[in-house]
Amino acid sequence: MGGCAGSRRRLSDSEGEETDLAPRPPLQDSQGAHWKNAVGFWLLGLCNNFSYVVMLSAAHDILSHQRTPGNQSHVDPDPTPTSHNSSSRFDCNPVSTAAVLLADILPTLVIKLLAPLGLHLLPYSPRVLTSGICAAGSFLLVAFSHSVTISLCGVVLASISSGLGEVTFLSLTAFYPRAVISCWSSGTGGAGLLGALSYLGLTQAGLSPQHTLLSMLGIPALLLASYFLLLTSPGPQDPGGEADSDTSARQPLINNEASESKPGSGSPLSLQERWTVFKVQTMAVFELLFFRNTFLTHAEQYRWYQMLYQAGVFASRSSLRCCRIRHTWVLALLQCLNLAFLLVDVWLSYLPSIYLVFLIIMFEGLLGGAAYVNTFHNIALETSDEHREFAMATACISDTLGISLSGLLALPLHDFLCQLS
Repeated sequence: MGGCAGSRRRLSDSEGEETDLAPRPPLQDSQGAHWKNAVGFWLLGLCNNFSYVVMLSAAHDILSHQRTPGNQSHVDPDPTPTSHNSSSRFDCNPVSTAAVLLADILPTLVIKLLAPLGLHLLPYSPRVLTSGICAAGSFLLVAFSHSVTISLCGVVLASISSGLGEVTFLSLTAFYPRAVISCWSSGTGGAGLLGALSYLGLTQAGLSPQHTLLSMLGIPALLLASYFLLLTSPGPQDPGGEADSDTSARQPLINNEASESKPGSGSPLSLQERWTVFKVQTMAVFELLFFRNTFLTHAEQYRWYQMLYQAGVFASRSSLRCCRIRHTWVLALLQCLNLAFLLVDVWLSYLPSIYLVFLIIMFEGLLGGAAYVNTFHNIALETSDEHREFAMATACISDTLGISLSGLLALPLHDFLCQLS
């Protein structure tokens, strides 16, 4: 099979030695390789972001951490909805769910900031293996945790897995046809939907959060299988699908030699694209959007918010073939307006129904997913071959930085609002 261990040696010594280019394969083999790579990158996107999304969906449970008697590793999936702060109308946890968001994103930010400085010296295969091990470790650590602190350490492992994987796989797209970017983006959107939906569905069905997390240990194994067994060895191809070969793309993430750009190729990331990828994250205020007079408990409301947000992300990240947006700054502006609208509702509680909040949160997911996939697609179109791998690895920094700042701002905001009567 084209994607065996030999294909891992392709980039293992990724950046040092030249490899002989094989003859162009027959058309049938090329079509088979195309589908393998498309499915492979979709699964990599799904598995890479899965643990990250599950930890966000479990954030309220992690911080509540109410245990049943006689079983210190079992978290009650539907604890009695008592108020943690009797003086507040928000039914606040002592610690904001933004703490889980930060534990789930700050290690990713550190990885993305340091990646351009030396990650290219590490072959792709060890990076992917490390990512898979960290994802499995995160599920185990949170499932068997006896304290919020240990649970947050498990969330950190999920963040390391997701951040290392994202930098690695986005860089890897530079060696394949440009269409795999859409497959990767769709897969990450699928991770959001399937991760949030699976956690919601299994806990609603009565499974404890602990057993729900343990049931997801097959996802890291699927990630490793997709990389080592499914992807084909990248042959001589143009990322845009044209006939000329793209040997110039096989460069280190930081190339010490000066290289010429293609005529008309843009900078790796324009100011508008930097602003768009700098994600406005409303997830940090989901916990405070609490409706008392519904059939859903506070924990269940939070899980539904996560699932609907990720459903919107999945739909828009899978829409590149149907709808392409060049002026992506409009999406960022709409996200800011959406955040302001929800913050005013948290303060004034003027929305009469939780179903309106459901629609707004899904719309937010559509905006975020569209901004992500269209920004990276525009980067792939506008950067030269020799810069593309580096651009893909560095462009995602703004996305993570925006989420991190949102989480930091949400911590004092949570404490302020929870003190209100």
